[in-house]
Amino acid sequence: MDETIHAFYDTLRAEGAPEAAEESDEENEDQRDGRDEFASRDERDLFMEELVNGASAMASTIDLRISEKSANWKLERMPVVDRNILRLAIYEMSRQDTPPAVVIDEALELARQFSGDESVKFINGVLDAVHKEKRN
Repeated sequence: MDETIHAFYDTLRAEGAPEAAEESDEENEDQRDGRDEFASRDERDLFMEELVNGASAMASTIDLRISEKSANWKLERMPVVDRNILRLAIYEMSRQDTPPAVVIDEALELARQFSGDESVKFINGVLDAVHKEKRN
């Protein structure tokens, strides 16, 4: 889960979200204290890098899928946190070997941690619709 959280913050940083700035400050403090488990960007887990880079590279395609599955919600009105959780999860479901149930569970855990109850329900609905589409 730690890798997913780092990947999540990387996508937030790419959008300039305030949540990412807070995490970045914490990471900088950890590095000063010598506690950072990722001493440099090169040492980060390859899976996390693939997840962030892939979701970023395919953002427009993924955003289209999110828009199609999120009835009455415009992408730009969605909270940045929710949008990025969806991007990471949809990318992982479409490009990785992780079982969809695991991807959805991890996405919901991120939503519980960084968003609210309504977001958890919304994210679950969108990801379930994407998963059902993929199966058919």
